[in-house]
Amino acid sequence: MPDAKSAVLVIDDDPDLRASVGRLLRSVGIDVQLFASIPDFLKSDLPNGPSCLVLDVRLPGKGGLDFQRELAAANRELPIIFITGHGDIPMSVQAMKGGAIEFLTKPFRDQDLLDAIQLGLSRDRARRENDKDLADLRGRFASLSPREREIVIQVARGRLSKQIAHDIGIAEATVKVHRSRAMQKMKAGSLPELGRMADKLKLMPDKPQRS
Repeated sequence: MPDAKSAVLVIDDDPDLRASVGRLLRSVGIDVQLFASIPDFLKSDLPNGPSCLVLDVRLPGKGGLDFQRELAAANRELPIIFITGHGDIPMSVQAMKGGAIEFLTKPFRDQDLLDAIQLGLSRDRARRENDKDLADLRGRFASLSPREREIVIQVARGRLSKQIAHDIGIAEATVKVHRSRAMQKMKAGSLPELGRMADKLKLMPDKPQRS
């Protein structure tokens, strides 16, 4: 099944700028959705594929920087490119600290906007791919039996088969059978790879902090 198409979402209250950015992006084959305000954006159906947000700093009602904070608080990982006609250094620093891709002052060069958008889309594409891989890994771990999960966690802690056997009261040969089955189900080609999978799944509890 092919990947969902990339799209750029533009929120700006200037109709001329919205139309101009829309024409620019369509001219290079990028799907674009244009919004005059944040409420209009929130009422819309967002695209399923990789996307990024071109966001004006100053908007009627809620500003772009406030909206950036709200998206972060809601764990909405949407790459943001800020555009503004009234930018200053503290504002740009705040935007970049919040994870913005770029902070462009109007009038900006078309190529600068396109470069920032390509970076934003590539980051969102990578994030989505990582999320998909993690979901697949979680599904594989869920397919393990309780004993196999227990042994995977012990292996990730660096325990040897004979130590695991002693800890849980079964034969070392049985541990090796469970471990082999777990590696097959997890599609791990080696013990180090199994350990990396355990790290990604956060199977290891964080070390307690000393008070």
